[in-house]
Amino acid sequence: MAAQIIDGKQVAADMRAELKDEVAKLKEQGIVPGLGVILVGDDPASRSYVTAKERTCEDLGIYSDDNRLAADISQEELLALIDKMNNDPKINGILVQLPLPKGLNEGEVLLKIDPDKDVDGFHPTNVGKMVVGEKAFLPCTPHGVIQLLLRSGVKLEGAEVAIVGRSNIVGKPLANMLIQKNPKGNATVTVCHTRTKDLAAHTKRADIVIAAAGRPNTVTADMVKDGVVVIDVGVNRVDDATKKKGYRLVGDVDFEAVKEKASLITPVPGGVGPMTITMLMYNTVESAKRAAGIAVET
Repeated sequence: MAAQIIDGKQVAADMRAELKDEVAKLKEQGIVPGLGVILVGDDPASRSYVTAKERTCEDLGIYSDDNRLAADISQEELLALIDKMNNDPKINGILVQLPLPKGLNEGEVLLKIDPDKDVDGFHPTNVGKMVVGEKAFLPCTPHGVIQLLLRSGVKLEGAEVAIVGRSNIVGKPLANMLIQKNPKGNATVTVCHTRTKDLAAHTKRADIVIAAAGRPNTVTADMVKDGVVVIDVGVNRVDDATKKKGYRLVGDVDFEAVKEKASLITPVPGGVGPMTITMLMYNTVESAKRAAGIAVET
């Protein structure tokens, strides 16, 4: 029997409805969550992504301070803008859209962001707190994956999880989050990567397989067991002459074949993707609550 599809659009919509209600209640107390957004240059993908974030802010009632800067801005000017946002009480979260144009130091830029406003969860301070289990802003995509699992009724405690991919953005933080001693973790995690000798040996025994390798068909049907839960984080373009744009988007999983063995599976697009912006908004609201001295979820 084919897998049940995990509808990331619907889960994201449910969470955004919850956030919209929460923002409305905060506004009744005179608290308006604010997100500062910085886009440097005119990369089409980045521009589209930032525009989507701005629309989501508007829909949820979150104040958005949008800054679209020329690609030739100096490092000093960019750092000065971030410093201004760090000291602006109307801004609870700061987002610098990556990648930055050549000539700008991304590492220095990310370090400049106040960890208390680092709603992307990339600052080493927040990464360190996450690893040791302290309260921190969790990276948006990994946290979105966990929300998809939990809201789909998947039990994480004691589950065998195979993560395919070890990036700083998805694989590593997700592994750390899943092994934490709390209701969002308590799983047994194996992290696989390009030097893993027998990838299938690990994925076949997993109850949950999370693909985040950035390569189509990394996980095929013969690599998973019946009833597995599959989360596909990958987004890849493959040529397709039948499409108007000349390509289509696929994940890292052979979706059509794997869905015949899985119990639950995310599609691409429409799976993990919608959750990333949602979790950014979640972190922004959490930051506003922290700044106001309101207790927040750990």
